[in-house]
Amino acid sequence: MGKKRTIVIDDTTLRDGEQSAGVAFTQREKCDIARNLAAAGVPELEIGIPAMGLEEQETIRSITSLNLDIRTIVWCRMCEADLQAAKGLGVQMIDLSIPMSDQQIKHKLQRDRDHVLTQIARMVPMALDAGFEVLMGGEDSSRADLDFVLSVLDVAQAAGAQRFRFADTVGILEPFGTAEIFRTLRQNSDLELEMHAHDDYGLATANSLAAALGGATHVNTTVNGLGERAGNASLEEFVASAASLYGFETGVDQRRFHALSELVATASGRPVPHQKSLVGSCVFTHESGIHVDGLVKDPKNYQGLDPLTLGRQHELVLGKHSGTRAVLHVYQKLGLTLSVAEALEILTRVRRFAEIYKRSPNEADLLAFHRDLASEGRAA
Repeated sequence: MGKKRTIVIDDTTLRDGEQSAGVAFTQREKCDIARNLAAAGVPELEIGIPAMGLEEQETIRSITSLNLDIRTIVWCRMCEADLQAAKGLGVQMIDLSIPMSDQQIKHKLQRDRDHVLTQIARMVPMALDAGFEVLMGGEDSSRADLDFVLSVLDVAQAAGAQRFRFADTVGILEPFGTAEIFRTLRQNSDLELEMHAHDDYGLATANSLAAALGGATHVNTTVNGLGERAGNASLEEFVASAASLYGFETGVDQRRFHALSELVATASGRPVPHQKSLVGSCVFTHESGIHVDGLVKDPKNYQGLDPLTLGRQHELVLGKHSGTRAVLHVYQKLGLTLSVAEALEILTRVRRFAEIYKRSPNEADLLAFHRDLASEGRAA
């Protein structure tokens, strides 16, 4: 695997995450999320858009006034008005963003490539003079001509930018192409390189990993993969897979993911699906008879990721696909020892229950099954 390399997480839950349609965090919620991200060891947070107005600016100021051990970043268009709005808020870095693709340059800005290069050369020094570190944001980089992107990197670096954000704004990349793009960027620039991935094809985390393998130094994430349209690369997915699959260091405590996930789910009004990777309520829950039998014998039989890494544990539940071994095991944990015949009787009831109620029986249901057996004279 080689020497471990550090990938810096720049989490944008409080900016791009909140741009999810219908999501609106209160100032208190934003501060709460920021505190918990910092406590988890996330080193950088993109915390808002100053140009949205005074209320947003006050929220940004409330986060920076917490004096958390993080670098704070705000998102701005590459124009003087947005730069002015970002002043005096206490943030260390400013993301000056401008389109990279001909599609957006022509049909959004209604300008040309020369205008983009001129704006970068003009605005980056202005932001530096205002006391900011500069992240040059390349909106829609994934649809841009790569030679033009390389020209942008040259101009940005010459102007004093510290980092370039390669944004897959419309979520069209795939991992193999992403890795190749970042190898090319790395070979041609000394800037820090940041990947900003969207999940339109379900590939945001994979593309972020590919970017890291290709030479990215920073990756944008959001808790629960929150974000515009299909969302962004998930913080929990990227950190866990980067560490487990590639040995990357992020400094982020995975044991805090579950609490973070619940906090953001509540604040955003977006419940986490039961089978959402890593943080879903059922991702370490097992029902299938064959799997349960294997897990009881040795958890590693059906364990690709140790749930203890995330501060969680395996949970065995009974359902339509359970076997007698699972029934015996679950009832033993309830303090009841069953015979094989009793386990078979209860298994029939469990399967019928699951078909009717579309859920696993809980502890009260299981105890009721046992009482029913006893009343029928079938239990010891």
